[in-house]
Amino acid sequence: MSDITMPPAVGQKAWRNVTILVLAQAILGSQMPMIFTIGGLAGQSLASNVCFATLPISMIVMGSMIWATPMSAVMQRFGRRVGFFVGTGGGTLGAMICAYALMQSNFTLFLIGSFLTGIYMSAQGFYRFAAADTASPAFRPKAISYVMAGGLASAVIGPQLVNATNEATVVPFLGAYLTVIVINVAGSALFLFLDIPKPAAPEPDAPRGRTRREMLRDPVIAVAIICAMVSYALMNLVMTSTPLAVVGCGYEQDMAGNIVTAHVLAMFAPSFFTGHLIARFGTRAIVATGLSILAAAGVVALQGVELGNFFVALILLGLGWNFGFIGATTMLASAHSPEERGRVQGLNDMIVFGCVTVASLASGGLMNCSGGNAVEGWNAVNLAMIPFLALAGAALIWLMLRPKEAF
Repeated sequence: MSDITMPPAVGQKAWRNVTILVLAQAILGSQMPMIFTIGGLAGQSLASNVCFATLPISMIVMGSMIWATPMSAVMQRFGRRVGFFVGTGGGTLGAMICAYALMQSNFTLFLIGSFLTGIYMSAQGFYRFAAADTASPAFRPKAISYVMAGGLASAVIGPQLVNATNEATVVPFLGAYLTVIVINVAGSALFLFLDIPKPAAPEPDAPRGRTRREMLRDPVIAVAIICAMVSYALMNLVMTSTPLAVVGCGYEQDMAGNIVTAHVLAMFAPSFFTGHLIARFGTRAIVATGLSILAAAGVVALQGVELGNFFVALILLGLGWNFGFIGATTMLASAHSPEERGRVQGLNDMIVFGCVTVASLASGGLMNCSGGNAVEGWNAVNLAMIPFLALAGAALIWLMLRPKEAF
């Protein structure tokens, strides 16, 4: 299979880069489901107040948000490879500090390590944009989709590594963080083979593109950011609470890991065909489908706390995220000029992960402190999805109703 719309050499380069980024998503990306599976449980064991159980995950997302703009600037100036090495360095340092914090039972230090882990999460967010750099317009949605599909392997690898290392050390969760260190160090070698040209320094008279404020006034960019923000934030809100809810409802920790595995599989498995669906039906239809599936996930979760409810709700949550987030990413990628790339991508990820930070902060409070038991907390988490789905749905409908000449 080749990209027939591109010269052979360029097509081969695009496929090579996509292959490397798929492997990076699979291997390096496995640390994220690992950390999201145990982060809340580790936080609950270290925090003096259970309302702060998911604060470590919030710190990861906050770090990702804060690093989004600098990471985009680094990649714009020095290239994708340098930025991705910075990301794995942050992931290594963060895991080392978290491991030491677990040995010392130090919650504050654990939060610092989690914040530094956000450097890796920020860099991983740019894998999808890097896939588009050497792809033709026709291949671009498929390239983005294939790289996201690499998360399918991480969905299996990550939680299963948690289960395998769960009792490997006397200190709970320590084995998982030691494994994350190895993943970052070994996996970073993949970027030595990445071949994405460093952006050329702009000429003095070269077009600078729009400012961030001007881009936010672009209807397509604004709606793409809103839909990406809502899709990712709601996925994070519910997923962060899931291990706490599953264990709180009397099930084993291994079962929580299995549910997270099913969820992350659902997040990335559709990526093998999401790009094709976008090419056929358009970004707006796919984003609308994603938002509808996210709503269905909330409905299923509110029906009860049997294992079947958890599995179905989290699978739907993953599917909805896939369509909503990949659709919004593709919408954004087609709405800016090359000279605006670094500016708009950094802006997008700063806003998206800023809202994801708020969602993960709210997740622990809603789950542990909004009701008298785990069932009431879980219901509160899922009811919180309603206003945000309404916001994204209204924004998308507004965009669809605008006359084409308005863009």
